[in-house]
Amino acid sequence: MGELNGRHVLLGITGGIAAYKAAELVRLLRRAGAEVQVVMTRAAGEFITPLTLQALSGRAVRQDFFDRADEAATGHIELARWADLVLVAPASADFMARLAHGMANDLLSTVCLATGAPIALAPAMNRGMWLNPATVANAGLLQQRGVLLWGPGEGEQACGETGPGRMLEPEALLERTKALLANGPLTGVRVLLTAGPTREPIDPVRFIGNRSSGKMGYALARAFTAAGAQVRLISGPVALATPADVDRVDVGTALEMEQAVLEHVDDCDLFVACAAVADYRPAQVAGSKIKKNRDRLELTLTRNPDILAGVAARPRPPFTVGFAAETESVVEQAQEKRRLKGIDMIAANLVGAGQGGFEGDENALTVLWEGGREDLPLDKKEQLAKSLTAIITERYYAKKNPTQDA
Repeated sequence: MGELNGRHVLLGITGGIAAYKAAELVRLLRRAGAEVQVVMTRAAGEFITPLTLQALSGRAVRQDFFDRADEAATGHIELARWADLVLVAPASADFMARLAHGMANDLLSTVCLATGAPIALAPAMNRGMWLNPATVANAGLLQQRGVLLWGPGEGEQACGETGPGRMLEPEALLERTKALLANGPLTGVRVLLTAGPTREPIDPVRFIGNRSSGKMGYALARAFTAAGAQVRLISGPVALATPADVDRVDVGTALEMEQAVLEHVDDCDLFVACAAVADYRPAQVAGSKIKKNRDRLELTLTRNPDILAGVAARPRPPFTVGFAAETESVVEQAQEKRRLKGIDMIAANLVGAGQGGFEGDENALTVLWEGGREDLPLDKKEQLAKSLTAIITERYYAKKNPTQDA
């Protein structure tokens, strides 16, 4: 199992002889399980070809701010959102100066300004350039703003001089990346997550179901895993691959999902009910296929258990998060559900409006908790899952350590 499975590393490469080491760094990051997107400055292309890095990373190298394939001209924003870490190796003196002063005159510097991910620089330059007062001041300014400086090391340089300024070796940069990303904010936290629909059988070939694809729940499983959590996913019938490092339990009906939750809930710290569980099931299931020999077929339905409310009502419940799919009065109905079920948080969305919600790749959420609210606008479910995971993480620790809640 790769220690960086599912993590997104945006590797920036600037102009300098140490750029040749980026090829080995890409290889090591990929071997550790990370997805790597290379962004090069124009000067970097004078030292190593994009074709080499594309072959090693498996992704097209990005160089141009104005990418003709990006019709909306917002590629830098997509890259900024995608990254879990922006690692610039090598980072030249010129790039450090531009970043320190907020310049955004190429794709890499613009991504650095736009991202909310950690930024790490691996400086590489002549010893005189590194010790120059301007570079010293820029390095200090960047560190004050939270930018990580990994290096430089000391030793023989390409110019023949010896001293500080060498880029750290790829193996050392890999270890620092692991230390930063492998220990996420939810490291050691156990998450029990439900996702997808349930199917309530009418006869051996028919069932009552809903339009849930499971995409949001599976995106959350990946986001929780990326944050360091141990994730167990109880899934209804979906056509989705199991996320890396996730323990998946397959179920079909609401009663099966309830049973699976009850078997595992005592082993979790966070319970997130993202599944679209059927509210009702047929009171009687026909043993053989019902023949189409009458004009009307009447079904008697009985109510399914409320799994989320049951978990919240336990003597020592985990931190509980529910979902509410509504067709009207979204906030009001979600708040009422949150209060009635006694849960910590609820994420509500509008369905049936033609955009977002079931089956699609995008969604929008309103997240509610006691005394708080945050609106997450329409976005790809993968990005939305990251944003929601960050909110859940914050509220989980606020409840766990109430004196630290600002």
